[in-house]
Amino acid sequence: MKTEKILIANLKCGGCENTIKNKLLEIEGVERVDVNHEEDSVTISYDGKIERKLLTDKLHSLGYPEATEENGLLLQLKSYASCVIGRMSK
Repeated sequence: MKTEKILIANLKCGGCENTIKNKLLEIEGVERVDVNHEEDSVTISYDGKIERKLLTDKLHSLGYPEATEENGLLLQLKSYASCVIGRMSK
């Protein structure tokens, strides 16, 4: 089991958290996802068969790029859409 802490951009609320958790847990081998609003981070526990890039690509596709990535308007808009979906699926 590996654990990875990823600092992300665009994390705003519980809706974002819900979407991030649900979508990452859909990846086979992901066991646990914890979102920390104060640190703007996601901590993921997963089996060693998953590559980190798969996790960061999934976060990016939801509008939550790594804090070190460019964060353009399109990613910010994606994060708002993910946030709304997360709020509706609580």
